[in-house]
Amino acid sequence: MTQKHNIILQPSGSRGQVEEGMSVRSAARELGVDIESICAENATCGKCMVLIEEGRFEKYNIESKRENVSPVSADEAAYFSRRPKLLKDKGWEVGQVRLSCQCKIHGDVLINVPEESRGNKQIVRKTASNREIEIKPSIRKYLVTMSPPNLERPIADWERLAKGIETSMQLVRGADAKVPRWYELDIDYQCLRGLSKTLRDSKWNVTVSVWQDKEVIEVQAGYVEDSYGAAVDIGSTTVALYLCNLRTGEVLASESEMNPQIVYGEDVMSRIQYSIEHPDGLEKLHKAIISTLNKLLKQAVKTVNEKLNETFGLDTGETSTRLTRPASIKVEEILEMVLVGNSTMHHVLLNLHPKDLGLAPFVPTIHKSMDIKARELGIHINSSGNIHVLPTIASFVGADTSAMILAEEPHKQDENWLLIDVGTNAELILGNRKRLVCTSTPTGPALEGAHVEYGMRAAPGAIERVQIDESTFEPKYKIVGEDDWNKGKAKGICGSAIIDAVAELFRAGIVDSRGKFKKELSTKRVRQGEKGWEYVIAWAEETSIGRDIPMTQQDVRQIQLAKAALFTASRTLLKRSGLQDPDKVILAGGFGSYIDKEKAMLIGLIPDCDLKNVYAVGNAAGDGARIALLNVEKRNEIDAVTRKVERFELPTDPEFQNQFMLATSFPHMSEPFPHIAHLIPNRVVDPMAKNFMK
Repeated sequence: MTQKHNIILQPSGSRGQVEEGMSVRSAARELGVDIESICAENATCGKCMVLIEEGRFEKYNIESKRENVSPVSADEAAYFSRRPKLLKDKGWEVGQVRLSCQCKIHGDVLINVPEESRGNKQIVRKTASNREIEIKPSIRKYLVTMSPPNLERPIADWERLAKGIETSMQLVRGADAKVPRWYELDIDYQCLRGLSKTLRDSKWNVTVSVWQDKEVIEVQAGYVEDSYGAAVDIGSTTVALYLCNLRTGEVLASESEMNPQIVYGEDVMSRIQYSIEHPDGLEKLHKAIISTLNKLLKQAVKTVNEKLNETFGLDTGETSTRLTRPASIKVEEILEMVLVGNSTMHHVLLNLHPKDLGLAPFVPTIHKSMDIKARELGIHINSSGNIHVLPTIASFVGADTSAMILAEEPHKQDENWLLIDVGTNAELILGNRKRLVCTSTPTGPALEGAHVEYGMRAAPGAIERVQIDESTFEPKYKIVGEDDWNKGKAKGICGSAIIDAVAELFRAGIVDSRGKFKKELSTKRVRQGEKGWEYVIAWAEETSIGRDIPMTQQDVRQIQLAKAALFTASRTLLKRSGLQDPDKVILAGGFGSYIDKEKAMLIGLIPDCDLKNVYAVGNAAGDGARIALLNVEKRNEIDAVTRKVERFELPTDPEFQNQFMLATSFPHMSEPFPHIAHLIPNRVVDPMAKNFMK
């Protein structure tokens, strides 16, 4: 028999065994991952570049190394020798980066397919929502006109400017406004270095950007009206950036990309473990996210400038006479960023070792919010610019949850709201204006497609919706990129459809409440597969990968574990607050927004609630970051709120294990779920429930 090797492709999460000597590109195609190529695999286009990751990856039980693939071929060496700048700019070396059409597999290997090589780009569903935000940015601009120095008044440039700023502040804000005296103002060192030249080149007429009314961070010649800032949500799976006009609050561009750290682990615990096991682990994780932030900043600025060209008729390079075109934006004109992320992402971003987050008692390095100069993190905005990081709340309840609170404002409500940010690590907040409690739980990447046999992230070709006829057991499915049902060729199944499929299997009676397939059904869709019983959603001829796409027994088990963890976290917070059910359930996050709420409740992913009070709000963490960017007062507000949130660590709950076992059934072993009872009319309490109930 031909020897087979394990291959893991990131960031899609696809994995499988392939034959000895198969090219990486062919293996990827077999696993449903498209890698670009336009040269018929002749090693001339370079569009199929991949990265060979090295090290021990315990999560997959493999040792990945360059020796497990064929040596660099002469064609590859020639291609890369002609492009030294490409390697330098990317920080890659030959042997680490390979052309997948030439690279043959001879052992277990983990391969990173960079964004530019992916045939079907990941659809990152983290768009900015329309919210009314009171604009009070931390950066104010003041026009300052000064008399040039002379022998009679040879006052230093900074002191001369500082006095002018004080005068301008009083003119802009009124004589009665609290304005710092000129000698209380400061100037950033990098800004100071170019001050003398700017003042003289502008003939002593400048626009000054003052941060928090205490520090000058930019001096520009003449009158400049607008300032720019960026809000960023760093998720475990995706990174979303919103470039904003700080004067108007307008979102000028939204950019997003897969988090490159997925290569080192799909969830936060595996990334923490990677940083512990590898001496350079934290450095790799930190550099990966900083590089992505800089890339997204450049993309956002490029998007804005392309829009300007199109709007003002300059797409052909000719100057329009119809309108006066505003100056194009530069990355260096971005003066502030607000960054949020879960506690692990927060620590890695700040280059703080996350190892203590992964070890009891799970203590982070810092909770409070921080302000850091962009240059200290290597983020390529204005070097004097500020990076504001919102506070974390608990060991695994991070700055993204603080941002979610800021966006949804449960602390201002009379009702008890349950906020759930659904992801590989779920964060939950419950309460009202009197009290807020929080917790978190790892749900694993199964809900987003990983660890599911044909799971994939949301990209063209992914099944995103599933319905099953309860009489014929025949499915209908909708594919990303297609307008109609059962149209197009499927290549896998993404998170929203995984929830749909499991819920439909249960509702149609194909699996029982414990998640086991019913083998006696008269349908060819239910069959004994290579790894146990399964239900075929799409036949091979309906797919682009030439194979049936089923939901297997193991897939169902993965969802049971994930949903049980999330439900148990919700139930624990409710019990701790003396509540049976929440008044409202808010699903946040890019993934949470695409879950069918009825089906989520049907499998017991969320607690029972009137369905009209279950809402999806999109990327609340990104919205909260944007609010903090545009309104400096909201930063103080969330600092105060997070100090009062009660933290609850699930591992300390003696009832957790029993509650978890009760929650593994659909929708639950014992809870009634009256709001979806009509979907399962013959349901009875599982007799096993008494074994886990006190």
